[in-house]
Amino acid sequence: MAVGVFDLFSIGIGPSSSHTVGPMRAAAVFAAELKASGVLEHVASLRVDLYGSLAATGHGHGTMTAILLGLEGFHPELILPEEVEERLATIAETGKLHLAGSVPLPYGVKDMVLRPLTILPRHTNGLTFTVSGADGEILHTATFFSVGGGFIVREGEEDAALQELDESKKELPLPFRTAAELLGRCQSKGLSIGEIMFVNERASRTEAEIREGLLHIYSVMEGCVEVSLKREGLLPGGLKVRRRAPDWHERLMKETRGQDPDFRDPKYWQEWVNLIALAVNEENASGGRVVTAPTNGAAGIIPAVLYYALHFAPGMDKATQEDRDDVVVKFLLTAAAIGVLYKEQASISGAEVGCQGEVGSASSMAAAGLAEVMGGTPQQVENAAEIAMEHNLGLTCDPIGGLVQIPCIERNAIAAAKAINAAKMALWGDGSHRVSLDEVIVTMRETGRDMSSKYKETAMGGLAVNVVEC
Repeated sequence: MAVGVFDLFSIGIGPSSSHTVGPMRAAAVFAAELKASGVLEHVASLRVDLYGSLAATGHGHGTMTAILLGLEGFHPELILPEEVEERLATIAETGKLHLAGSVPLPYGVKDMVLRPLTILPRHTNGLTFTVSGADGEILHTATFFSVGGGFIVREGEEDAALQELDESKKELPLPFRTAAELLGRCQSKGLSIGEIMFVNERASRTEAEIREGLLHIYSVMEGCVEVSLKREGLLPGGLKVRRRAPDWHERLMKETRGQDPDFRDPKYWQEWVNLIALAVNEENASGGRVVTAPTNGAAGIIPAVLYYALHFAPGMDKATQEDRDDVVVKFLLTAAAIGVLYKEQASISGAEVGCQGEVGSASSMAAAGLAEVMGGTPQQVENAAEIAMEHNLGLTCDPIGGLVQIPCIERNAIAAAKAINAAKMALWGDGSHRVSLDEVIVTMRETGRDMSSKYKETAMGGLAVNVVEC
């Protein structure tokens, strides 16, 4: 299917869309196939091979435990954090998982085969599932690639998937692949970028479903922040990173003492933006429930910039709830339209192009969303997206210990501020600019191709090797 807003903004669990959400989805698909084919009852043994980045940083990203849950039939968009803890505790205690929710097999994290130096041709995030019968005969096997943002592709079906994508795009009223095509649609139809995306979404959903779905997405973002602000202490994983969001929130709320509790002093706008980004990514690092936006590693940027739009943009102090809902819908539709460009022309996978593909894409999407809700023209919105990505080019993915903590959490806050500045710069111009968004996207893709694998989520370079973990 053509990439839509609910593909780019999907609900899952942390800490990584490519290393947690994607592998869980792949495992759940494999388990469902065993059940549907009638093979399940004959399975006597299971083998899981992880390749490339999944093997290199899987422990820090929760890849192995996510796969166990997927093999039991759980899906990332439906499972709750408490269910995650309960099932993983049971598997660890008994040494058995229930394949497809029914067949008990002695299998755990330690049984997975890790091949960090073996890179499969399609993508560095490869994983293979194999089940055999009592006589050792292979009953079913499948290889998947987790290509970023929770998207998965099955080996051998890449060409068919691309063909299906092309065919599904033909069914869209206003298809686009490049920013130039998108701007052309805006000009010919007299619509904004968000409105073009809305028209395309209406090809598969009603207007009410789109609006309800996007407001639900934002409610999950808000819920993620609320849960994070109640947590204290250290983040899991051994780096002993202290949670900062609860203390920062308490400090900011003291500034409103004696005033309306919903009041947000404009002079502290950046502190609030930093807080939201940190809160989301601290919750993500804890394996909590988050929205891929467009990835988990960059999940805090869009909520933080949208928070700015709802609380600090001109006129929002007098906005009704319906006005605020309109801002959420317009912002997310516009951001998604820009996300489509990155997904189709380049990549949103840190393991493929470095963090520029995750944080850079999210910053670009957020800048576009903010520029649109602040009254920008399509040309100004495209300019905002271009500025944000241009100044994230070359960003490496080298998290310490393979954990989505350092530099990931702070990086989201910095990128959110970049997005806001990019939108403001674009709105002070007339939309004309020397470098196009398409040129920047191509540059990001080529930069990622040239980037050493040490800096693409392998924990073999940068901060991952120059900072002592404990």
